[in-house]
Amino acid sequence: MKSIAIVDYGMGNLRSVAKALQHVAPDQSVLITADAKQIAEADRVVLPGQAAMPESMAALNASGLRDVLLTASQTRPFFGVCLGLQMLFEVSEEGDVPSLGYLAGKSVRFPKAHRDHQGNTLKVPHMGWNAVHFPGAMAAHPCWAGVADSNAFYFANSYYAVPANNAVVAGVANYPDPICVAVSSANIFAVQFHPEKSADAGLRLLKNFSTWNGAV
Repeated sequence: MKSIAIVDYGMGNLRSVAKALQHVAPDQSVLITADAKQIAEADRVVLPGQAAMPESMAALNASGLRDVLLTASQTRPFFGVCLGLQMLFEVSEEGDVPSLGYLAGKSVRFPKAHRDHQGNTLKVPHMGWNAVHFPGAMAAHPCWAGVADSNAFYFANSYYAVPANNAVVAGVANYPDPICVAVSSANIFAVQFHPEKSADAGLRLLKNFSTWNGAV
């Protein structure tokens, strides 16, 4: 039986992600695990994240899982969720914390006085539903199969990733200007929003990941 390992480093919304994956991939074993051997042997790996970057990176560093995660990120379908996307980059403004560094770039905070183009105040955190658009050839990524451009997904974030290379940007949302909300690089795919809370479109994305072979 194929397996999907959801990495448990003591932080993140693990149960709801697991339940969503169990729903869309009933023929696979979905494991919430902190066991490096189980992660190393899994066919697919999910890195969730929720809460603050300093605490999350401290917990991950203390877990002893960095080496197995690095190998997984290079060798099999690897999916980041919410803070799990930001962790893929080099550094976060949140506490000026070094992240995993799999992708070049950083995570930055929305301005404290964040406004739309008419001068109206925008909420920080960016909380609720927002349409996601697929730039260029990224619309054909296997993880987006059956998901319409401009489908809405559920967000809850005060920080967002700014990749050094725009070629990895797989999805953008306007708040009010375009920000990166999905990335793709080789066998890595990650999203800033919560697919497990995003109704049919989110479940379709997770279903696509559960069958993706890591090729673009």
